[in-house]
Amino acid sequence: MFYDRSVVQVARELLGKRLVRKTDEGVTSGRIVEVEAYKAVRDRACHAARGRTRRNATMFGPPGHAYVYTIHARFCFNVVTQPEGEPSAVLVRAVEPLDGIELMKHRRSRDKLIDLTRGPARLCEAMALDTQHDAFDLTQGDYLWITEDDTFQVKRSHIACSPRIGISSAQRLKLRYFLRGNNFVSGPRKLSHA
Repeated sequence: MFYDRSVVQVARELLGKRLVRKTDEGVTSGRIVEVEAYKAVRDRACHAARGRTRRNATMFGPPGHAYVYTIHARFCFNVVTQPEGEPSAVLVRAVEPLDGIELMKHRRSRDKLIDLTRGPARLCEAMALDTQHDAFDLTQGDYLWITEDDTFQVKRSHIACSPRIGISSAQRLKLRYFLRGNNFVSGPRKLSHA
């Protein structure tokens, strides 16, 4: 299974894939352009670093499920990786909008394309993701899933890495991966080769 592997490997390989969300309002999708890996072992910034809680329980569950949590009254969407019981996840930080752009603009009350999905909270608002989607099985292809994007190919030279951003511990770990030169990347573009 794609998600039942190292969180770093899954994080890098999520770049270029398409995140799809289907609602009664319509379908929205975006190409994943920025992610951060959170490791099960020796990663103080990982939500599971201090053990299992009600909030982070999904991280301990099956790989390929969504882990959605709130921070500052905003939502963040993650993908659970590695075998069950090894709590790791990939935070999807940004996508490049592809389908349902007008619907995203309506949800975000914004007209500028660049502001729709650049950053985890904006992405969740534009794609109508919240804690109701926590533990949702992304491998089922219903309402919320990740798929190949046949129109786009990611080469190793396209991937850059940097330290994660917006965290207060384990800041030096280079576990943020993004597509070099993509305007929808949310944070600093200081980088090294991945």
